[in-house]
Amino acid sequence: MNLRGIVAVSGKPGLWKALAQNKTGFILESLDANKTKLVANLSTAKIAALDEITIFGDYEDIRLTDVFGRMKDAKSVPDAKADGKVLRELFREVAPGHDEEKVYSSDMKKIVSWYHILKDMPLFSEPDPNEAAAPVAEAESAPVEDVKPAEEAKPAKKAKAPAKAKTEVAEEEAAPKAKAKKK
Repeated sequence: MNLRGIVAVSGKPGLWKALAQNKTGFILESLDANKTKLVANLSTAKIAALDEITIFGDYEDIRLTDVFGRMKDAKSVPDAKADGKVLRELFREVAPGHDEEKVYSSDMKKIVSWYHILKDMPLFSEPDPNEAAAPVAEAESAPVEDVKPAEEAKPAKKAKAPAKAKTEVAEEEAAPKAKAKKK
């Protein structure tokens, strides 16, 4: 799933798509039917990109995109207004190993509401461009066997410019001092 450019803004309901960036912040558009525009100032608004959000885990953090992928495969996802116990059971299924003391029911409700906003959008079924580029990057970084050894590949040494004689350097340094004394 491609969640690049989708953000959550603290204090604003729903999800937003980043359209552009200006000097002070971002120009955002809501993902609902109204398509409301918002200028989010970086100094006052807290903006979180969905593709960078993680959930507290027992051993390591769990990426939100992984949780959304498991929610997509789940039998049924309850409404965000469901009871906390129902949401906890869902999270035990879609986010195994999440830290039950640190992940509150309000966090689970927010994630489920985000899922319901995103599930019908085309970007939710698109492949992530970062994941598609990973195998290519690995192939490019593979060592090449026809590389020359380091000794053969060294460039020839450049000739150094001839050094000035000590008397010329001393005369150049003394000339400005003599002029300063005459004035």
